Amino acid sequence: MSRARGPLHRATGARGPLHRAGWTPYLFLAPGLVTVTLFSLWPFVNTVVLSLTDARILRGGRFVGLDNYARALSDDDFWLATGNSVLYLVVVVPLLVLLPLALAVLVQDRIPGIGLFRSAYYTPVIASAVVVGLIWQWVLRSDGLVNTVLQRLRVVAEPVPFLTDSRLLLCSAMLVTVWKGLGYYMVFYLAALGNVPASLHEAAALDGAGAVRRFFSITIPQVKPMMLLVGTLSAVSALRVFTEIYILGGESGGPGGGARTLPFLIRQVGLGFAGETGYAAAISVLLFLLTLVFSLLGRRLSQGDDA
Repeated sequence: MSRARGPLHRATGARGPLHRAGWTPYLFLAPGLVTVTLFSLWPFVNTVVLSLTDARILRGGRFVGLDNYARALSDDDFWLATGNSVLYLVVVVPLLVLLPLALAVLVQDRIPGIGLFRSAYYTPVIASAVVVGLIWQWVLRSDGLVNTVLQRLRVVAEPVPFLTDSRLLLCSAMLVTVWKGLGYYMVFYLAALGNVPASLHEAAALDGAGAVRRFFSITIPQVKPMMLLVGTLSAVSALRVFTEIYILGGESGGPGGGARTLPFLIRQVGLGFAGETGYAAAISVLLFLLTLVFSLLGRRLSQGDDA
């Protein structure tokens, strides 16, 4: 009798060993875990291992320990690229924290036609980075729009070398990054501003506080957690900048490679004539550590703000 009921009992939903072991959640997590392992964890581990060898393109390498890291720390090109990346971060991050906030405040009110302005500000975000770079290359070159206007207005006698001077090239790339990121971070701030109680502004207005006073006394404190998040995200993005430098400055990274950032140097070392993939992997690990430092700094600031 019990044997006859056995298959029916199992078919009607009896909890088998798989359920008792609690494996069901892991079955749902398996696709994501496999994807993360194959495309994130394994490449990272492989890069760390590769950084300890003298591997080159299409050729395996022998173990050299920390020689690649010692070479990087004594390499002038590495320090130039590191300085450019840190300078990029120091200049771009404050702009991408403050300007999108001001833009979000301007477009947060629901008035007729405001959606058109929001869409216009967000358009650069969905545009390809290559297309954006090519547009700004046309705008900033010696015979481009900006120099033509400046010369016609007799502001300058000679074209400004936006793309042929390494420092101006770096500043031009920063301009492109900020322009493309404004609309993206504006959406973050619009979400944060939507959670600010209107009663706070109304009470402050009744007390005689003007728009500027309300902005600094109410808006900024209420969206400060979002400002820290935007600062962290924009810092990580600034340290990964490559396309803007490549499109505006070419394969050399500007005159004499003076505008190269760390991602640009990694590409140049790893895919250049020598193809030193082991050394490029070591620079990649150092870039990861630099990014980790700024990420932890942003987390520390966020925790301090919560306290």
